Amino acid sequence: MAMARQNSTTAGNHTRLVSLALALLVSVAATRVLAEHGICQYEVWIVDQADTSNGTSLIGYGGYVHIFKSYDLSKPAQVVDLGKAASQLCLEKTGARTHAVVSFVASGHVLVIRADDRTPLACFRTTPGFNGARQAHAAFPTGDNRYVVIANQNGKKLERLSVDWEKEVFTHDVDATLPLYGNCTTPSGARCEDPAFRPDNAPICTPTFGDPKVAFATLRGGGLFVVDYTKSPMAIVAEYDNKTVGANGCGGVGAGNNMFINSGGGTAANLYNFQVYKFPRYGYSAKNPANTPRPKVVANDPDGPRDAHGAAILRDTKGSPKYFWQPDRYSNVIDVYSIDSDRLVHRIDLRAANLSSDPTPDLVAVSPIQDHAFISLRGPFPLSADPHVSSGATPGLGVLVIQAEGRKARFEKIITIANLVNGTNRADPHAIDLRPTNTRCTQVLNTHRRL
Repeated sequence: MAMARQNSTTAGNHTRLVSLALALLVSVAATRVLAEHGICQYEVWIVDQADTSNGTSLIGYGGYVHIFKSYDLSKPAQVVDLGKAASQLCLEKTGARTHAVVSFVASGHVLVIRADDRTPLACFRTTPGFNGARQAHAAFPTGDNRYVVIANQNGKKLERLSVDWEKEVFTHDVDATLPLYGNCTTPSGARCEDPAFRPDNAPICTPTFGDPKVAFATLRGGGLFVVDYTKSPMAIVAEYDNKTVGANGCGGVGAGNNMFINSGGGTAANLYNFQVYKFPRYGYSAKNPANTPRPKVVANDPDGPRDAHGAAILRDTKGSPKYFWQPDRYSNVIDVYSIDSDRLVHRIDLRAANLSSDPTPDLVAVSPIQDHAFISLRGPFPLSADPHVSSGATPGLGVLVIQAEGRKARFEKIITIANLVNGTNRADPHAIDLRPTNTRCTQVLNTHRRL
């Protein structure tokens, strides 16, 4: 699910505003005063993908978006029930209700919401693919702000929306759909899905650059495709096998002239995995041999038990990429790598703060001025990924105070997210992102952010 609109006037040079770094250490009233006097303000959006009203599959659709204000993280400023207006819109537009919220995984819906007033604007449904299945595991707005690339996971397809954020016009480009199974072949003439090289082409995540206009499609069974998302149908411009790129990657972030991609666990066939790859920004062509340009392996721990998932870039006081953060859902740590040397320089142990016995960090978002990081913490009843790696003890929003320009961080607090069913909290926080709400945030990492 994508934020429909972002205030583009917040982009600019990076300036560290140290006063906001104290926000969690002073009173709510004091932080509100700081906000009113021109400090960067933003919202933290975190999705509870457990179903609306009872947190089980009995209703089968909906979910909640919890929206926090940066100057008051003690409680949500608003909770949007996606089982109401949003679900009704999807029913009217597609003739079907949804049951998962993070890109509406199970039903294959993609919903666009206007961020300012939380109004649902458009709803689309992915097309049936492999064995008649369809999902929408992830929907990534492209860096050029023209498209949304959708990973139709069990349908084994990539699909695309054309978007005009200002006019709020959205179109499902069915002719752009790229099936990754069946008769699909790569530029080298190989089968896209192959028992030896790419045994399961369910796409997991599709992070993008603005320039060049390519998406990195990670695959459930390992391997990867770099895709030109402007073509109709979208076109593979680089192919990688499962010996070069591992399975289940979902943690792609761009930093300067590189894209960091991970491989993780989370499925019964591939429960544990932990790899980080550094791909170059340029050099992709259908004329290249397979596995070209070759990525650098930054981290490799395939046996675990570990599970790489999510990712973040931390920047220095000049706005330059400094560190890469790789969360590990199983081990409850965040590994910190130097972008300059590609070396592991620190490990943030989330259990050491004694806030949770099993926090299970999932996805990460960093504040526009790089003073706080926010992580979604999974609950004991996860609706996605194998429960061996995605079950957590404290469903909620984790808040970290960033130190040493991202080399270290202090796990400050957990804000519980509740979805009570007969006294049991069935909340399952998963997707998370930030939305600047004034012009004082002098560094934003993307014009349009994904939820």
